[in-house]
Amino acid sequence: MKEVLVFFITGFMDSGKTSLINETIYGSEFKNTPEKKLIICCEDGEEEYDEEKLKTVNAKLVMLENEEDFTSNKLNEINKEYSPDMVFIEYNGTWEVAPFYEMKMPDGWVMAQSIATVDSTTFEMYQNNMRAMMNEILFASELVIFNRCDDNTNKRKFRGAVKAINRPAQIVYELMDGSVDTREEELPFDIDSDVIEITDADYAIWFTDCMDDPKKYEGKTVHFLALVYNPGDGSLKRNVFVPGRFAMTCCVDDIQFLGMKCKYDEAYTLKHRSFVDFTGVVKIEFAKEYRGLGPVLYATKVEEANKPEDELVYFT
Repeated sequence: MKEVLVFFITGFMDSGKTSLINETIYGSEFKNTPEKKLIICCEDGEEEYDEEKLKTVNAKLVMLENEEDFTSNKLNEINKEYSPDMVFIEYNGTWEVAPFYEMKMPDGWVMAQSIATVDSTTFEMYQNNMRAMMNEILFASELVIFNRCDDNTNKRKFRGAVKAINRPAQIVYELMDGSVDTREEELPFDIDSDVIEITDADYAIWFTDCMDDPKKYEGKTVHFLALVYNPGDGSLKRNVFVPGRFAMTCCVDDIQFLGMKCKYDEAYTLKHRSFVDFTGVVKIEFAKEYRGLGPVLYATKVEEANKPEDELVYFT
């Protein structure tokens, strides 16, 4: 049985899905390959496919614009009729994504990559007004592409919003001309200082950056105001607690606890949900909580602290 690679691309209309697929199939990697390519398009956006041009790269187009038509049986019919070697699914951004992942694919179809395209100029508007639909687009995407970016694009905030929904997702920022913005995101704290001072305003940014690239922080000392997670129910060892903070992306429904495993000889003495002034060193270790390697804090100083006026931190 042959293996058929499936590329799943979702996003709101005019977010760049068609452009991405066109750039991919006409690019050097796929342009001159003999494999039969099939595009299953689930909406008719501003940019259209040129079916005559598609023939030059051994590609064909199928339109499925009604959600009720997107079924396992229909995909099997399409597979039988076209016998593709690779499939690009341009999914409708207003449709639920979960049914697709739960759907039985035709024999041999293998998910190669799931991608979400996002127009950076409208992202915050959709987050504020259509949050559930935007989360549906982002929650299972392996790669999130923010396009139409410029110098004013708040990359830190965008990354925080994505990571709050989908921690493993890779994120790419594309400039207005389509080129990838390779500039490093400017961090709001000094990573090269003897002690990295993490303010409440910067905690969520530091946490996501450390989880994404823990090697950057290996051996570094960090200092921040932490909320103690130490339920005393046996779920944590006597010398382990979790310092962290509750973070909100855009509304109360998005509040989640962002904390890291910490080893501290006196951990058992810390009161659950109390605040502490925390100083510790970041080390990279295997931890079952991470299902692999990840950042583990080693406390060097833990002192009682007053509860802050605002207990939440934000992705800003």
